[in-house]
Parts: sequence; C-alpha cells; structure tokens
Amino acid sequence: MNTDLLAALIIGLLGSSHCLVMCGGIAAALQLSMPQQSPLQKLRLQLLLSLGRLTTYSLFGAAVGYFGVSAMQAAGVSLLWLRLVAGVLLLMMALYISRLWFGLIHLEKLGQKLWCYVQPLAKKLLPLNSGIKAYSYGLCWGALPCGLVYSTLGWSLASGSMLQGSLIMFSFGIGTLPAILLSGSAAQLLNKLKNTPLLRYIIATALAIYASYTIWLAIRRLIF
Repeated sequence: MNTDLLAALIIGLLGSSHCLVMCGGIAAALQLSMPQQSPLQKLRLQLLLSLGRLTTYSLFGAAVGYFGVSAMQAAGVSLLWLRLVAGVLLLMMALYISRLWFGLIHLEKLGQKLWCYVQPLAKKLLPLNSGIKAYSYGLCWGALPCGLVYSTLGWSLASGSMLQGSLIMFSFGIGTLPAILLSGSAAQLLNKLKNTPLLRYIIATALAIYASYTIWLAIRRLIF
C-alpha cells in the first residue's frame, strides 16, 4: 500500500507541469478574485481551495475503488485482474511523465460533459471572500477535466478497495500542490527542475520498473 501511495505522490508531483497548464491560470485568476485580503488570508483561502480539490479527488477515488472491487466480486473474478490493470495504468503514466506518449490527454474529453454542469455552479461562488466559498469552489475545481486525474482514477478503480482508491487519489492530489500553490520565481524553479530530462527519465524508469513488477506479480499469481 505504501509503495502505491508513494508512486501516486510522485505521479502528481511530476505530472503537475500539466496541472500548471490546466489549473495554473485558474489559480492565478482566483488570486485576483480574493478582494481586500491580506497575503496570509489569501494563503488560507488557497489552502482551502486545494483542500476542496483534494476532497473531490478522494471521493472520486473511494467511489471507483468501491465499484471496482464490488464489480469483480459480483462477477466472481479474481481481484488480481484489478492489480494487473493497475500495473498497466502505472506503466502508461510512466510513459506520460517521460513525455514519450501523451495519450492520457485524450481522456480529458470524457469529463467535458460533467464540467459543463459544474462550471456554472463554481462561477456563482465568486468572489472568493470566505472560507466556505473557497472550499466549495475547490470541490467544483476537482471535477475539472484532466487526463492525468482520470488515469489515476483508473488506477484507483484497480486498487481493490474503497479506502485504497481514496488514498491513491489523495496522494496524487498532494503531489500536485507545490505547482498550484507556488507562484513567481519559486514555481519557475520547481518547473525547471521537474522538466530536467535526466530527472524525468530516472523517475519514469523507476515507475516503469514498479509497474512491470506489479504486472509480473499479478500474472504469476493468476497463472500459478
């Protein structure tokens, strides 16, 4: 379990370059929608925004984790098949982080219909002049279409339990926080570090090795 959560954390951290494209503009715009707030108050509202987003991620992870294990049990199929799927999804994410394959971006189209319903509700919460509004907006923000989020949700589906599915998504969300919360030169420095090809390839290779090991364990137990 701990290895899965660490992998989800790393995926969130290294995949957050995509988050800067998808969510960085939103985060900057939300800063401007916090009128007459001190820097400390703005930080508090930003943290509540992120907490709302992580809450949505965790709830989605719990839901798909529960659905995955329930569906497999109802069908009378071994949960090891879910573990095999988890390994394949992790391998796909390793390819995405290494920037050798960007197929995950196409998953974002799947969430466009949901976002069409959520976005009008989110707009009604502006300006973000209270903690309740900030947290509520964060709940909506968690539904923003994102291929990396959906792929991690697929991993949660294959996690084997509601709790594990929730924790995987929460760990992923924690990994995205630095890119969302930091601004200015600090964010540029973090982004530059994450975009270093050697570091990217090292982390992606480590994830690919873990994915291959997960796949091998599942196949071995299914066969033997």
